[in-house]
Amino acid sequence: MNTLNTPVARITRTVLAVPGHRMKMLQSAAASAADAVFIDLEDAVPLDKKAEALACAVQALNELDWGAKWVAVRINSSAQGVAAHEVQTLAREARRLDAVLVPKVESVATVHDVERLLGAREIAIEALIETARGLVDVDAIAGASGRLVSLHFGVGDFSASIGARNVEIGGTHPGYALTLKNEAGSYSTTALDLWTYPMMRLLVAARAFGLRAIDGPCGAFRDLVLTRAWALKAAAMGFDGKQVIHPDQIAPTCAAFSPTEAEIRDAHRTIEALEAAQAAGLAAVSLDGKLVDYANIRMAERVLAMAGR
Repeated sequence: MNTLNTPVARITRTVLAVPGHRMKMLQSAAASAADAVFIDLEDAVPLDKKAEALACAVQALNELDWGAKWVAVRINSSAQGVAAHEVQTLAREARRLDAVLVPKVESVATVHDVERLLGAREIAIEALIETARGLVDVDAIAGASGRLVSLHFGVGDFSASIGARNVEIGGTHPGYALTLKNEAGSYSTTALDLWTYPMMRLLVAARAFGLRAIDGPCGAFRDLVLTRAWALKAAAMGFDGKQVIHPDQIAPTCAAFSPTEAEIRDAHRTIEALEAAQAAGLAAVSLDGKLVDYANIRMAERVLAMAGR
């Protein structure tokens, strides 16, 4: 278990993805309000720009002011596992690098390979779970290394991996719904969420080993209503944050993962009520007609931690 990185030890509500070969975009990302950034060497980079992206990423890591952001680089995968030269170059040349984000992780061996390639550098590892095989082995992957700090859900590639008929990254095809017929012969249809199981599966594995859990992006980046709604779903489940693919998604996603003032107030009241109960020799108390015990305290502490308080 990773004892150096509890899920809320660092707040990463918004993880902005930015192409590694676009310096102006990297400059904007460094100056953005995102909690974290991952510089992409993989899907967002054309094949003939891979070498340029790696060099540009190293330059950006060494020259730009990233402030307090968590900064990672998503490397490429290869037939042999991972792009070893990218990991070694980053470990050797990038001075400001928090983590390597490894795509399409399907086995413990991949995590161990990256760990070995990083050598003595204190650079963390993040794993993208984005295939059926990766989800099947997610428990073993989550416990593979003390360097591993988070699991990301790669919803787009996962959709392709399972053969889902989908319309957009992060969305659910309208055909995935439950249609019922009542006694009067009328029909009603309820939309279902295709991603509930894989998201919860990944979340449980992350929590079991003290890792952060990051949801995949909302591909409809111009639709800020969907952006916030899908982020709120992930936040309600217990995820620590969500990838965003456009700066406009940062504010609504951050808002979705930030407890409201009412939630913060209720968390404080819950803690105060149980502290008063303890002083009276009780282990539980009634607050607003509801039972409050030690489990509620842990839930309230999570709310305050996500609020940075």
